[in-house]
Amino acid sequence: MENLELKLEKALLVGVIHGEVNEATTIEHLDELELLADTAGAKVVGQITQRLKKLNPQFLVGKGKADQIVGQAKELDAQLIIFDDDLSPAQAKNFMNLSDDLKVIDRSALILDIFRQHARSREAKTQVELAHLGYLLPRLTRQWTHLERQIGGIGTRSGMGETQIEIDRRLIRTRISKLKKELEKIDQERTVQSKGRQTYFRAALVGYTNAGKSTIMNVLSGADVFVEDQLFATLDTTIRQVNINDSHQVLLSDTVGFVRKLPHDLVASFRSTLKEVVDADLLLVVLDASSPHVSDHYKTIKNVLDEIDAGDKRSLIVLNKIDLVEDMKILNQLKQTFPEAVMISALDKLRLDELLKSIESIMNEDFQTVDVDIPFVNGKIISEIQDDMDVLDREYYDEGVRMTIKGPSGKIQQILSQLT
Repeated sequence: MENLELKLEKALLVGVIHGEVNEATTIEHLDELELLADTAGAKVVGQITQRLKKLNPQFLVGKGKADQIVGQAKELDAQLIIFDDDLSPAQAKNFMNLSDDLKVIDRSALILDIFRQHARSREAKTQVELAHLGYLLPRLTRQWTHLERQIGGIGTRSGMGETQIEIDRRLIRTRISKLKKELEKIDQERTVQSKGRQTYFRAALVGYTNAGKSTIMNVLSGADVFVEDQLFATLDTTIRQVNINDSHQVLLSDTVGFVRKLPHDLVASFRSTLKEVVDADLLLVVLDASSPHVSDHYKTIKNVLDEIDAGDKRSLIVLNKIDLVEDMKILNQLKQTFPEAVMISALDKLRLDELLKSIESIMNEDFQTVDVDIPFVNGKIISEIQDDMDVLDREYYDEGVRMTIKGPSGKIQQILSQLT
């Protein structure tokens, strides 16, 4: 029943043309906001823009425009007004007072709502609730009384209606403190798990949401990661082993997708999940080659990576969905813009061998070649070497075997430590 109600919820989108943001960019952002609204379960019935020299501290837009927005929403029978720019608590409150029964939210609230819908694991649910409460805390004023007349829906899901009104700031701060402690515990568990993977070469798929990261994970690893043509279809990190050849094994991780204007509270609360990105030896930056905004998406990805202190990590750009690009001029432009990129189609399994070769080449930069003497009593180590490394030369003697081996630095050091 709830999903049916959500699909019937009509939304009016509002964008502001201001400063360095021109009209074309504002329209582009509103188009993406429409995709987000659709993902949340809304039906967009219109878009409104206003050009401003100075943002209005009361309503973001001008007072006359604010009245027009509310009036147009009512004419269109919309229940929801969504701003592409963040509204301050005061601006949100003023719009609530102006709009009667209409709900007024911003892009951050919409993204948080989507994350709440898609959170499945204990970790994801904890992270999203923490981000949601961080967003809600400064907005806990009498403005929320309008929610008593609402029955859920976008921006008010998971108890944000009647229950949130009864919660004061002290209780929310107590809950935030508890959630932070829970995330610290989860982070400690993740750190312990991560130590067991340190000997492997680790690659992380990062990219704009819906760029095809999970499809790449599935075709390379044979995993069964949930894939849907929808923004933020999955929030939880998946880690699978990918065997390029007998001596090159990669631990590949796929985590939450990025989007422009991600709420700061959300990035902060998802730091433990994004730790897989921070700890990776290689970032596979996945871009949708068929998107007209691919360069803008790349900038957004770089901004988020910088925010989580992963901006300087070794990376390889992967231009996915080339099967959807029919114009050779666009392909040539992409080659000029991203000359080091690997072009693939994960869905059609095109040029995946080139991607694997590129990963192998980068792995080889981290490989070491050493000579080791291994007594026959250490048969387990001999077997491990033969399974996971290149044996370039071997010479048998009475007590054991002398090998020249090549492999990842982490594994080489592990072998050497076992022999000392």
